[in-house]
Amino acid sequence: QVQLVESGGGLVQAGGSLRLSCAASGRTFRSYNIGWFRQGPGKEREFLATINWSAVITSVADSLKGRFTISRDNAKNTVYLQMNSLKPEDTAVYYCAGHSNKKGLQGWTDYQAYDSWGQGTQVTVSS
Repeated sequence: QVQLVESGGGLVQAGGSLRLSCAASGRTFRSYNIGWFRQGPGKEREFLATINWSAVITSVADSLKGRFTISRDNAKNTVYLQMNSLKPEDTAVYYCAGHSNKKGLQGWTDYQAYDSWGQGTQVTVSS
């Protein structure tokens, strides 16, 4: 499995931006598609975006298109989530997770298909 660590969360005013980073350790990073999810208080874990191992294919939740962008730098073993025009309802703990590329793209928007998870980073958007 790949080990993942999120960073970049914090407190931001509505309308602001944040860029989250997901840093991976180990030589297996390119064996994984990487996804971002979030979980707000009392809410289910929500799919945000995902990117395949070669950074050629991405998927972003329809409700977030135009505000959230996912990218990947395999030389740095890092995946990024750029979040713009943040809203108070974006407040949540944000997680990145690994989805083995042996599965292709099967289930890659479903958190249950992911094998490795980071510890999460808190994002708080004030009104």
